[in-house]
Amino acid sequence: MKEKFTSGYVYHKQLVADDELATLISHPSNSQSYYFLRYFHAVSGICKKLPDDRGEIEGQVFNSICEIRWKKYKSGYEVLILSQQEFNLEGFKELTGHWEIFDRDAYWHNPEETRFPKGFTFKDENHQPINPKDISIKQRYFKDSATATIHFVALTVK
Repeated sequence: MKEKFTSGYVYHKQLVADDELATLISHPSNSQSYYFLRYFHAVSGICKKLPDDRGEIEGQVFNSICEIRWKKYKSGYEVLILSQQEFNLEGFKELTGHWEIFDRDAYWHNPEETRFPKGFTFKDENHQPINPKDISIKQRYFKDSATATIHFVALTVK
């Protein structure tokens, strides 16, 4: 199957403050967004709303336009943005490379599998469990055309 490539954009910033991260991930775009947070003891599962009980060590938010990933460090967060559109955010640097993207279907693993010892759930806006088949998610591949290497696989909404 021949892939249809479009231009992609990859941005990075270190030492992002708590309030800057909160603003960035609270309203990533007007598209339907999903969140996934990782704590020391568990994962949030895929949620339609950012949980109130923050305190994650890392996380991601994704929609049809971009995926934003963050990871906690002693004095802030490191943030990576994988996008199909250009952004002009203060302090973010575009990673070098000629990024091409293409989307593929994503498939859910059985939520009873032991990869997630505390279970894996899908939650609506009220944090109530929903059927994973009600969430239309794909994978977006970011390839550097100069090396033909896929460097990132992001989640996206159909």
